[in-house]
Amino acid sequence: MEIRRIAFSPPDIGKSEMEEVCKALDSGWITTGPRTKELEERLKNFSGANGMVCLNSATAAEELTLRLLGIQEGDEVLVPAYTYTATASAALHTGATIKLIDSKPGSWEMDYEQMASAVTERTKAVVPVDLGGMVCDYERIFQILEEKKYLFRPSNEIQEALGRAAVVADCAHALGAQRYGKQAGAIADFSCFSFHAVKNLTTAEGGAACWKHLPGIEEEELYQKYQLMSLHGQSKDALAKMKAGAWEYDILAPYYKCNMTDIMAALGLKQLERYPKMLRRRREIIETYDKMCGRLGIYHLNHYERDRISSGHLYLTRIPWADSRMRGEMITELARRGISCNVHYKPLPMMTAYKNLGFDIQDFPNAYEYFTNEITLPLHTKLTDEDVAYVAEQFEDVVIHMRDDATKASQKKINIPGEKHVS
Repeated sequence: MEIRRIAFSPPDIGKSEMEEVCKALDSGWITTGPRTKELEERLKNFSGANGMVCLNSATAAEELTLRLLGIQEGDEVLVPAYTYTATASAALHTGATIKLIDSKPGSWEMDYEQMASAVTERTKAVVPVDLGGMVCDYERIFQILEEKKYLFRPSNEIQEALGRAAVVADCAHALGAQRYGKQAGAIADFSCFSFHAVKNLTTAEGGAACWKHLPGIEEEELYQKYQLMSLHGQSKDALAKMKAGAWEYDILAPYYKCNMTDIMAALGLKQLERYPKMLRRRREIIETYDKMCGRLGIYHLNHYERDRISSGHLYLTRIPWADSRMRGEMITELARRGISCNVHYKPLPMMTAYKNLGFDIQDFPNAYEYFTNEITLPLHTKLTDEDVAYVAEQFEDVVIHMRDDATKASQKKINIPGEKHVS
């Protein structure tokens, strides 16, 4: 057998991106400037959001959004237990207390009924996660928060405009995903995208925060607040200061430094031009994997449903008869055959940082159960048809052999001294 080398998620960078980066370098403007502003406008139009600001990561986007909402020590933020640490750590950076919510049985989505029970008068935000590019049930989330708004006590003008706890979507995986006929970015109150190197659309690092219109608050006002927080509280960005005679600025508050550069934006602009084609390619790969999982009878994310269209960021499978040890052996065997796989995710209560905060995985049985037999297959736009066929063929072979070995092991008789076994 010829072994192919299949990376898990390399960036898909083409000639057009390289040329645009070189143009940015040649322009002499490499920090936040005209390309960043252009990318913000194009992303806003693509997602259907009312406002968009580009930053250096989705983590920064979430933290600045929570700070914009006035969230601080004494407040609570509800976060799924089944997610990457950035979802929770951004809330912790504000001084807020996080409440982790278990998953629904057999699902990656948070348990919305448990979420409803967790809402108190201190709850200021919920951060749902669109895992793998699958948009959460925001209608249910909004319904819960509307029903619980009698508990809500606003502490700034944005909270007053909402009149309930905010929905701040972790859309790190979901650019281009849809639900209810709307794009991710135009569904939650605020949404946070990632353009990290492993994401569908990359700026190497990078992210963006966007929002829907809030009654009584102008989009430009929100945009300027993000600008202040991302640039040390400086009253003018570098582009504005370059205008003739406009050197002088003020520092309005001792804020943070997390702006996007024009070099990053140059990558993003060309990636966005190619993005519809990239989404179509991801769908083709997913359809091949779906057929393979159908033959094996194993669970996988249903990326394309009647009311939900995924961005196709991750291909999660679950092996129903496997435990975590067997899952590890399968990943090792696939690596031996040249295929890099991953696990999404190890639940937060299993991590040292969250254990130290008092969380115990025993309180999150559904998240743990989902994790124990999950394997994520390579899914990216640098895969050829031959690569995809190879991954599907090898994964199927490994699963069948492991399943047969597991079946044989469970059927073995245990020889007990002094007892006679009858075959």
